[in-house]
Amino acid sequence: MKLTLRVWRQKNADAEGAMSTYEVDGISPDMSFLEMLDTLNEELILKGEEPVAFDHDCREGICGACSLVINGDAHGPERTTTCQLHMRSFEDGDTIDVEPWRAAAFPVVKDLVVDRSAFDRIIQAGGYITAPTGAAPEAHATPVPKPDADFAFEHAECIGCGACVAACPNGAAMLFTSAKINHLNVLPQGAPERETRVLDMVAQMDEEGFGGCTLAGECATACPKGIPLFSITSMNKEWLRATRKVSKR
Repeated sequence: MKLTLRVWRQKNADAEGAMSTYEVDGISPDMSFLEMLDTLNEELILKGEEPVAFDHDCREGICGACSLVINGDAHGPERTTTCQLHMRSFEDGDTIDVEPWRAAAFPVVKDLVVDRSAFDRIIQAGGYITAPTGAAPEAHATPVPKPDADFAFEHAECIGCGACVAACPNGAAMLFTSAKINHLNVLPQGAPERETRVLDMVAQMDEEGFGGCTLAGECATACPKGIPLFSITSMNKEWLRATRKVSKR
């Protein structure tokens, strides 16, 4: 396959960025998208040019670090992570635009790499369960109803890639935040911090500068792990419940 790549190049967060055009040839349809970028970078290095910076880690669709906007779609034309997207999804001779996530809360570090530490700070605000140290509890010591377990597992699949933010016309982080809140709040272990968790995490999300949610639904469509849109509704119910409970104290 021979392809024309239009790639966003930006030296650092303060520099002006622009699209640069590259031609790559000999691309196998069985290559992953990241392997194709590796091929491009090998050619650039041989020419003495600066390789394209892009983020990646596991390359197994687990960590979400490989996040890119490809032809205007978060993670590209398939509902998967960029590292699991293969070049057979494109045609010989295609022109492919490759850009970083576009969101005020995700500033560009270099080229296709963005700073997603805003997600880390949302987690630090309450996305955990405080538990005493010591030996692990006996298995099945705390029964969890199957509907609750299924609900928790469904939301725990979120890998924090940020596709929901990149796809949202408002740059909102509601789907990510709701997934992290819902998968803990429904479990007995998460009950003691149920109110503080949702209030603190939503407050931190707002502080990070993410946009407001208008339920456009693009977040759920782009999510490679299929976090459902009703997750946001569930979080809103949790937030209202917590607000009312706190106001009565």
